[in-house]
Amino acid sequence: MKKIGIALGGGGARGICHIEFLKVLDELGVKPSIISGTSIGAIIGAMYASGLSGLDIEKIVREIDYKVFLKLLDFSILSKASLIKGKGVENFLNEHIPADTFEELKIPLKVVATDFWREEDVVFETGELIPAVRGSLSIPAVFEPIIFQQCVLIDGGTSNNLPFDIIRDDCDILIAVDVSGTKSFPIEPKIPNWFDNMMTSFQILQSSIVEYQMKICKPDIYIKPALRDVGILDFDKINFVLLSVRQDVKFFRQEMIKKLEQKKSILSLLE
Repeated sequence: MKKIGIALGGGGARGICHIEFLKVLDELGVKPSIISGTSIGAIIGAMYASGLSGLDIEKIVREIDYKVFLKLLDFSILSKASLIKGKGVENFLNEHIPADTFEELKIPLKVVATDFWREEDVVFETGELIPAVRGSLSIPAVFEPIIFQQCVLIDGGTSNNLPFDIIRDDCDILIAVDVSGTKSFPIEPKIPNWFDNMMTSFQILQSSIVEYQMKICKPDIYIKPALRDVGILDFDKINFVLLSVRQDVKFFRQEMIKKLEQKKSILSLLE
């Protein structure tokens, strides 16, 4: 039996579309042997690894209305480190991820965060789960970093936004879902606001890292939806995000069916 691994990338609200690809796995009766995730990919990955289905996760996400969103974004004018303290997100994780440790998960999971002072990625796969996920989504200047296991953790996207390389040796079929998205070009050049300037610069850095990774280690199935002009905090665009990946989901389903049929052919030859 071939082992299947899936890497879920970071990208804020764009990462909601990870749900659609997990639903395909559910429809095909395919259970990953391992999952890796960064930032929003770590959140969705932890939920899925804990035993929730793609539909279960979609239901949770669709319940995020304006009031819930405000609780998630606990802005702090006193913090010197970030716009958002992150306690609201931490409470959300505790409420919706039915596991406290990696050992309680039904599917092995690797979560990527970045050690600010050591300037390197940190991969968590044992011990406490929620602090690892919380650290992974600490987007610089947006979410306050946390101290966990003697590390000051910031967003894993600063070092490895699409962590397929860390599970390459753990699976036979490697899937990577890149939700870095794209932007429309303005008709006339214009100066971006400070937030767009920071986030787009961050996105350019992430894309460069993924491009380098692809030269060293390629996934067997690589998906990169356009997700045009969806910002990291655009959680009011949930419907748009889910609907905009329909063609990518169709392609993914076809590729998965091909891989599964190849596996059946190989098994029949061995009988």
